[in-house]
Amino acid sequence: MTTSNERFLITGALGCIGAWAVKALVDEGADVVTFDKGGDDKRLRLVMGPDGPSRVTMLNGDITDAASIGRALDDYDINRIIHLAALQLPFAKANPPLGAMVNVVGTVNLFEAVKARRERIGPIVYAGSVAMYSSADATDGRLPEDAVPHPGSHYGVYKLANEGNALVYAQDDGVASVGLRPMVIYGPGRDQGLTSDPSKAVLSALLGQEFEIGFDGRILFQYAPDVARAFVAASRSSVDGARVYNLNGSLATVDEFIVALDGALPGAASLVRRTGNRLDFPEDIESTSLAELGEIPVTPLGDAIVATLALYRERLDEGRLDPADHGLVR
Repeated sequence: MTTSNERFLITGALGCIGAWAVKALVDEGADVVTFDKGGDDKRLRLVMGPDGPSRVTMLNGDITDAASIGRALDDYDINRIIHLAALQLPFAKANPPLGAMVNVVGTVNLFEAVKARRERIGPIVYAGSVAMYSSADATDGRLPEDAVPHPGSHYGVYKLANEGNALVYAQDDGVASVGLRPMVIYGPGRDQGLTSDPSKAVLSALLGQEFEIGFDGRILFQYAPDVARAFVAASRSSVDGARVYNLNGSLATVDEFIVALDGALPGAASLVRRTGNRLDFPEDIESTSLAELGEIPVTPLGDAIVATLALYRERLDEGRLDPADHGLVR
């Protein structure tokens, strides 16, 4: 529950998790400032309605510009931070130098800014990723919390570097942080990135269009609003040092996801199919320690798909959803 003195800065707020975190906080009455280089607020409007952007203070900010971060923290007297700004895996692969600037240097810039203001700012909560692990790091398909990472991509290396830097900032400067590692996020607003196909398949099936999910295998599906609530809970925690947690979710195969979609939208299984190989990530993830942050809800897969369809239907009925804005080809 929000307190009257909470003032949040959310970097990358125009992304999927960011939009849902903004909604969760604004619905509680919290003061939220968004900090994002992108100018397209389509995900905020999707999850919050057309007036969503007007309910927050929106800054056009570049995480690679250290001075602008400090100004935002001071100008709005920020005391809680959720850091989501990043280039996702395909974009980091396409431009590794830019990926390193945004994902690593940008995160270091944020830690530096908080170091100078650590007396008033709670833990930095930042997005890690299971992408720092490969399937070989798991034991019988399950990733233990103490697994040694072997990233197979620049993106995974960047996320591992952020965890290392967070540890050093805690040891040397007393900057507390919480890193949360999502796996496969789905739900409204999840329209780009390597694992966005299941979410796009839901909208495509609702429109009566065929869609191909480009990977196979058993996956830990994590509903976007649940993930956002985990970030909010972490931002209100009183942990010390540099803590990192794996997120939980619904373990299912891609085929089981399609069956669940068909249960919520009869006929969807005739439109959605899957192809391609298994992702080189662990299938299941141990997340026992996450309980240290309190109760983190997991919406059952079928219920989350029903809710996703309902939101898409609502926006379509309002005439406020262009499928091309949410990952589908015209």
